Amino acid sequence: MTKKEFNKAAALRYEQGRDNAPRVVAKGRGKIAAKIVALANEHQVPLVEDAHLIQMLEALDVDTAIPAELYQAVAEVLVFVYRLNQELHQ
Repeated sequence: MTKKEFNKAAALRYEQGRDNAPRVVAKGRGKIAAKIVALANEHQVPLVEDAHLIQMLEALDVDTAIPAELYQAVAEVLVFVYRLNQELHQ
């Protein structure tokens, strides 16, 4: 199986009790996207592919909280990641 290549990528951080909303901590295209994906893989961070969401995230500045209109889409990603983490740590 070949590795999937991502032309665009963004990384989000959300720490309950610390952050009011998820924040964009990295974003990029091409080589930068590849580096974001490589680091996620290295640290076993799940990847979620959503072309519409990445288009909106790439319009934000790094270290910016996501706007309210993205809460639902990002919440769905976070639920997926939390469930996956629970399954892996059972």
